[in-house]
Amino acid sequence: MATRKTGRAPRRTNARKRLVPSRERRGLDSAEIALPLDAPDVAPLADEVVKAGGAAIGAYREPLSGRPIVVAVLPWEAVEPTPFQRDLSPTHVKRLAQKIEESASFLDPIIVVRGAGGGFWTPNGRHRLAACKVLGLRQLTALVSPDESLAFRILALNTEKAHNLKDRSLEVIRMARELARRHPAARETEYAAEFEAPELLTLGIVYERQPRFAGGAYSAFLKKVDRFAPQALPASLRAREGWASRLLEIDTQVKAIVKQLEARGFKSPYLRSYVVARVNPVRFHRPKKGETGPAMPIGAALTRMAAAARSFNVGSVRERDLALVAAVAPAE
Repeated sequence: MATRKTGRAPRRTNARKRLVPSRERRGLDSAEIALPLDAPDVAPLADEVVKAGGAAIGAYREPLSGRPIVVAVLPWEAVEPTPFQRDLSPTHVKRLAQKIEESASFLDPIIVVRGAGGGFWTPNGRHRLAACKVLGLRQLTALVSPDESLAFRILALNTEKAHNLKDRSLEVIRMARELARRHPAARETEYAAEFEAPELLTLGIVYERQPRFAGGAYSAFLKKVDRFAPQALPASLRAREGWASRLLEIDTQVKAIVKQLEARGFKSPYLRSYVVARVNPVRFHRPKKGETGPAMPIGAALTRMAAAARSFNVGSVRERDLALVAAVAPAE
């Protein structure tokens, strides 16, 4: 409906983008947060910090959950990254060390939990830990939690970190393997929050075998067919090993098609994405409102995708098709 003054329809605000503060107040009051270091909840942990060569500075209850946290300084030698964390980037470490040096401050404490074999693990501070080593720091600040399971939940909190698809996938599959070793009877569905998305498990296995795999080209396909399995973790991971093998076989066929297209004169960075979209059997599937199941079982989807790749008609490709893919292709 047009307004009298402008003759144009009034501008609509997208309600989904608005941040609405909760009317309910949650968490602890300020008087409930401070803890003495000799409190039963934190005293044993504070002693472990001292035995590791560090110092316990203070303690508090985390304002949302009320779980105890020890504020400490620790020698970097006493802390190791979790074994399932994303790979270390030497370039990032050097840049981070340079910025810490320039600011003359180490202001971002790492999160620390007890490790599997004693000692301390950091689930999200690998690069800061390495930067401290580069700078020769004696101690670094840490928030030490007695909740060891936090090591498996920290990925969900990394929404502001620059984890690309490969980093996230490798971290998730390493986490899944560790959990399968610790809790072999646990079902994959029990760790949906920790794993974030089911396709990351499958892609993680693929990236382990082929580090240069173009996961972004297959992500949309997997999102529609991959779901968390109700089976125990060891069994679900064995199934995903098979899916990963089949996905790599399909990618080999896709690469061959791309080479044929290049031989015909097509020179686009979106050739692979275009071919994958063409052989994707669920590319036109639109879930109905409230639908959460897969577009089709992943095994059947992979079978149809492989068949489509084998019968791909290179002669049917047109330049305008590639231009459309370039316009809508997401960055990995």
